Amino acid sequence: MTLILILLIVALLLLGMPIFAVILLAAMTGFYFTDIDLTAIGIELYRLVDMPLLVSLPLFTFAGYILSESNASQRLLSLTRSLFGWAPDGLAIIVIIACAVFTAFTGASGVTILALGALLYPALLKAGYKDKFSLGLVTTSGSLGLLLPPSIPLIIYGIIMQQMNIGTHYDFEEIFLAGLIPALLMMIMIALYVFWDNRHISIPRHDFSLAELKKALRTSIWDLPLPFIVFAGIFSGKLAVSEVAAITALYVLITEVFIYRDIKIKQLPNIAAESMTMIGGILLILAAAMAFTNFLIDAEIPDSLFEWMKQHVDSKLTFLLLLNIFLLIIGAVLDIFSALVIIVPLILPIAISYGINPLHLGVIFLANMQIGYITPPVGMNLFIASFRFKRSILELYHASIPFLLVYLLAILLITYIPALSLFLVD
Repeated sequence: MTLILILLIVALLLLGMPIFAVILLAAMTGFYFTDIDLTAIGIELYRLVDMPLLVSLPLFTFAGYILSESNASQRLLSLTRSLFGWAPDGLAIIVIIACAVFTAFTGASGVTILALGALLYPALLKAGYKDKFSLGLVTTSGSLGLLLPPSIPLIIYGIIMQQMNIGTHYDFEEIFLAGLIPALLMMIMIALYVFWDNRHISIPRHDFSLAELKKALRTSIWDLPLPFIVFAGIFSGKLAVSEVAAITALYVLITEVFIYRDIKIKQLPNIAAESMTMIGGILLILAAAMAFTNFLIDAEIPDSLFEWMKQHVDSKLTFLLLLNIFLLIIGAVLDIFSALVIIVPLILPIAISYGINPLHLGVIFLANMQIGYITPPVGMNLFIASFRFKRSILELYHASIPFLLVYLLAILLITYIPALSLFLVD
């Protein structure tokens, strides 16, 4: 039965059927042949819709879309340049920071390449960096930020984890805390590679100017409180994540539409429609996947997988290595949201049985998905960058591989040192 379902899913996906419909059909088929009433699917859909946290997803997405359509990226770049431009390889460090922050708020690394690429890539070339290095840095830095709040993938992982009744309850503050140190580790390791790769190149520094800093601060005065609003709201414990999302969306709407006036009121319906279409698709996939997860649990498929794993994989360390290889492949062929709702319900019970903390697993999962965006041959960001910079995909492969190796080293550290993910939580 399981094999039939797998073949059905693969066949329908290859035929171009929407992924939510494929998953829902697989769930209905599984329930039907195991004599489980199909009303279980409706109950699962209602259980998901009834979650107060669900409101945060469209609100954060709407705020991210407004930011991506505004001039916030240019103001962020000017501010970071005035703060860090004087440092060795200051502009490259600015690229790392700006991309991570922008990806965290927009929730999509491809958007970061499209929004910031036109500013950052020419700036790096003008500053004297090599073309290959500049292309690789901008392309791969777009993946940074998925482990930083208010990352949509982090929220979705938390929803899936809470819905699976794994025996331990984790708050969303803990989920966001788990991603902080690994995200910073990746940024620091990329920064160290930047210093090493350009050690023989004399890159002119941008002299520090107090007047320029004051001007950048004045220009960004209404953007600056946003990260603090999100972090303070989430980690203070005074507000629910959905309340933080509502405040964030309202603040972004007011600042970008009425204060900066980057967005005209007549543009809002289109932005709202685009953002809700995107998040609506994600919610459909999530709802269908939760119904399918119930079937998998009722059919004891995770237990069967675990028994098979125990026969062939006798150590936690080996399991983690195989998990990373598997997730890198998945990240290169599936978008992050589809991967979350399809793969997490399968691997989470198995990982727990090997003694892996669910928060640590979430960080490993999303870190691998970040790398999947830039993994040849089909990493999504490689194709986006190829389109954005009008360069061949082979050039993007060549430029990205050194950064990919740094990311892989970071993945190994994150995987085999759980304290990186759990220190702040503990």
